[in-house]
Amino acid sequence: MGITIKEIARRCGVSIGTVDRALNGRPGIKEETKRRILEVARQANYEPDTVARSLASGRSRTIGIVIGDLNNRSFAQLVNAAERTAREKGYLVQLMLTGKESEPEKQCLAHLKSRKADGIVLFPVNKGERFEAFLDRLGLPLVAVCNRLSERRSYVGIDDRSAMAEAADRAWTAGYRRFVYICPPLTYRESHNIHTQAERFDGFREALSRRGAEEPIVVTSQDFVSELAKLEFGGAARTAVFCSCDAYALEALNHFRARGVRVPEDAGITGFDNIDMLKYVSPRLTTVHYDMEEIGRSAVELLVEQIETGQAPRQLTLPYRYVAGDSM
Repeated sequence: MGITIKEIARRCGVSIGTVDRALNGRPGIKEETKRRILEVARQANYEPDTVARSLASGRSRTIGIVIGDLNNRSFAQLVNAAERTAREKGYLVQLMLTGKESEPEKQCLAHLKSRKADGIVLFPVNKGERFEAFLDRLGLPLVAVCNRLSERRSYVGIDDRSAMAEAADRAWTAGYRRFVYICPPLTYRESHNIHTQAERFDGFREALSRRGAEEPIVVTSQDFVSELAKLEFGGAARTAVFCSCDAYALEALNHFRARGVRVPEDAGITGFDNIDMLKYVSPRLTTVHYDMEEIGRSAVELLVEQIETGQAPRQLTLPYRYVAGDSM
């Protein structure tokens, strides 16, 4: 059996409370005393009893991260940053993947509740009053990322509508007059929470409407490459292909390369996310940058604040910037 706090206190000639302050970095202890306690604990290979600590504090020091999948590189960046921040703040992370489906998401949330998670970072696919009622019954601090819930829930994201509108305005200014928009998730707009994707599409359409542009060609098929194959490029009207994320843009770029469609001469391409692997892509993809890692960090910081201080829900909108590459 390992050494206990009581034994450390006996060896150091101090109270159990003083040892607790030293081990947990709390104030109210002399620096010399703290160093002596930590050295005794280190030499004795002290490991905290997490179960006992949980019982005493009413917290498990665990937070859940619930997200659709890790196929999109930007999702992985978010999770990595969130886990690192949680660990720095003394919390462990339980990651749960929902497959971007409504019922599995609720099952994951209920599981985290049963496992005594202290709070949850959620990239939601559910929405509406029934889901809000479900979250109320869950009764856990929660921060939504990217896809908004109601104003009663904390949120971290960007102004996706303005970001895509700016990108569309730049394409128009560059002389593009025919527009294609690729976004398979729009198929689920009525049934799922696709706030991020919907905001990008709405910003795109609003920008074109202000310019008096013709109605864009909107592609929502999962097999969007086949739909692109039906379109002609290289005519008098320059075509801009807008993709709601970089992953779709890279697929479009590969398709054009195989077809012999020149980018950007015959067709321009704009993505969204500025995923880190774009540094390996030629031509350099025009895209919208936002710091997905900062979203992950901010979400955990906001969640821990709610857990530890009872802070009321807050909504954070982080900055973005247009990245002019060679594809548009």
